[in-house]
Amino acid sequence: MKQLMFHDDPPFWFETLRNLGLAAYGGSDVGEVIATAARVTPGDYDSWHDAWLATAERLEAEARGSHPVSARDGLLRASSYYRAAEFFLHGHPEDPRVDHAYERGVSCFRDAIAHFPGVTPVEIPYEDTVLHGYLYRATGEGPRPAVVRHNGFDGAAEELHFSGALGGQERGYHVLTFDGPGQPAAIHRDGPAFRPDWENVVGPVLDFLTRDPGVDPARTALLGVSLGGYLAPRAAAYEPRLAAVVALDGVSTPSPP
Repeated sequence: MKQLMFHDDPPFWFETLRNLGLAAYGGSDVGEVIATAARVTPGDYDSWHDAWLATAERLEAEARGSHPVSARDGLLRASSYYRAAEFFLHGHPEDPRVDHAYERGVSCFRDAIAHFPGVTPVEIPYEDTVLHGYLYRATGEGPRPAVVRHNGFDGAAEELHFSGALGGQERGYHVLTFDGPGQPAAIHRDGPAFRPDWENVVGPVLDFLTRDPGVDPARTALLGVSLGGYLAPRAAAYEPRLAAVVALDGVSTPSPP
């Protein structure tokens, strides 16, 4: 896509493009994204936070007083914009703005998915704690195929709703999304730290999923996004229960000069 703004600030453009990409499944609105990004001063992380937070707060306030359908749609977009607001503050986790925006975003998302049939938050037993995620249960008779999805370094389970989780459910797959150790839910809730041996994360997730009689354990796939594009193949190398693995980015070859 042609770069529309932030010509001298690739990170800000990348994150703007990331939010534009959520529009197909209701995670953003193109006009809202462009209008919000236009209020950002390039290179100014505080300006980025303030612009996205203002949009998120306005949408949330409007949504909570709206018709249930409008509330659902507004809260979904607000959840994305709250997540955008705290993105560039991750280098300073003690900054109270980080937890505030994260918790507001998760709250908006969970209130929104209450309006989607078959989508529920889940807690997956993991060592002496739990991993937080969402189960998208497909309709139909008999055991259904399933897809387990996770993000990478900075993406959250909530974001996966807009990039295949809801779409998979609509197409007859059970979909389980989760934040693993070191990923957003764990970071914000004093959970386990990141680890590279991802098979030891995916194993308990598959234990949880395949106990469900509606899941066909012989047709279960794993999909990792971004850094998850490395983590998922690593897990699949050691996890025989997986029928397929998808590395969505994360492993790439540099372009020639």
